[in-house]
Amino acid sequence: MRGRPLLHTSYVSDQAIFNSGTKKVLVGLFLLILALMPLGVIPGLKWAATNSWMRVFGEVAVLLIAALGLNILTGLAGQVSLGHAFFMGIGAYTAAILGGPEGPLWGLGLPIWVWLPAAGAVAALVGVVIAPTSLRVRGLYLAIVTLGLVFIGEHLFRNFDFITGGSQSGRTFPPLELKLWKEEAPIVSFQTDGSWFGIELSSQAKMFYLLVAFAIVASLLAKNIQRSRAGRAFQSIRDRDIAAEITGVDEFRYKTLAFAISSGYAGVAGALFAAFVSRTIPEAFGLPLSVEVIAIVLIGGAGIVSGMVLGSLFVIVLPLIVQNLTEWLSDLARSGEGIVQSIADFFVATGTFDFGLISSLPGSSPGLNVFQFNQVLYGLLIVGFIIFEPLGLYGIWVRIRNYWKGWPFTY
Repeated sequence: MRGRPLLHTSYVSDQAIFNSGTKKVLVGLFLLILALMPLGVIPGLKWAATNSWMRVFGEVAVLLIAALGLNILTGLAGQVSLGHAFFMGIGAYTAAILGGPEGPLWGLGLPIWVWLPAAGAVAALVGVVIAPTSLRVRGLYLAIVTLGLVFIGEHLFRNFDFITGGSQSGRTFPPLELKLWKEEAPIVSFQTDGSWFGIELSSQAKMFYLLVAFAIVASLLAKNIQRSRAGRAFQSIRDRDIAAEITGVDEFRYKTLAFAISSGYAGVAGALFAAFVSRTIPEAFGLPLSVEVIAIVLIGGAGIVSGMVLGSLFVIVLPLIVQNLTEWLSDLARSGEGIVQSIADFFVATGTFDFGLISSLPGSSPGLNVFQFNQVLYGLLIVGFIIFEPLGLYGIWVRIRNYWKGWPFTY
């Protein structure tokens, strides 16, 4: 109703994905920004149209899909998993076998409409096979079991070099292009510069549009799963599994279903990730990738789809911010004066015997390099959000929103 946007007179309106005019307007503006951003026509966001930033935002879209899958398992069903990178690797190498170029390594050269759904289906099937063993335990023990999958996967991926290419050289993954079958000229290529509807676009901009489209579909699907009967069963198991089972929820069935859906999402994300980077080694699907996806879920806000969007942006863009800040502090430490130089020199090590918090030197040197500092920062942020704001960035947004709703009153 006008003037009372939170008053819902039916279950349909209450459970709608965008159940208020404000949400519809904000989502519409967000989609408009995404559509115009690669064109460089938005004042203040022209920097985002560069190829380097288009690549960053493409990575955000891919890891958003992976995080949405883990969110279904961890955020909705309450099952802790550290093995998401394993299922991403399964999806990536399924895509490589079906869509990769024919040659010394296995590859059938099939189009994207074959290898991308197959990557999700095979990963989901592997998840169903592993689920009965994994779901006999819970909590910390389940986390350790799924952590073991990552190390098993790394071993298998390294040794199946006729598929993966081995640790030294890796392999080429199928390109992001649309074909009917195996014809040489694709209908649409997303990895070459060209014109769309009279607008010149770089390959990075084309891939950005494709990956964002997949991310939007994955987000809507995840939101609908959350609103479905299965989604409500997941949440009841998360909140009180014994009570859920007493009231008729088949705990084993729904935990297995959550594992399968989560693995399917990971498989699709892994296939897109591999095609996006074009060439990678088996170690890319190791523990750091799992930690990155877990950080997105916990920092964004477990159980909330919009929290995954916020978490993906924050976690992927954060290393770039740290890197740029480190370079700026390094310049200040070398050429600054007085107290500014002293503060910069405290944070950044610019010499072999200079002990700073972050090292800007190549190779081994005092202090943490940018990658190591980012790993430490992820850990601190995860711990901090779990203790002080369990709903993550979404929780902070809710606090800000509620403050302005009640302003100027404090109650």
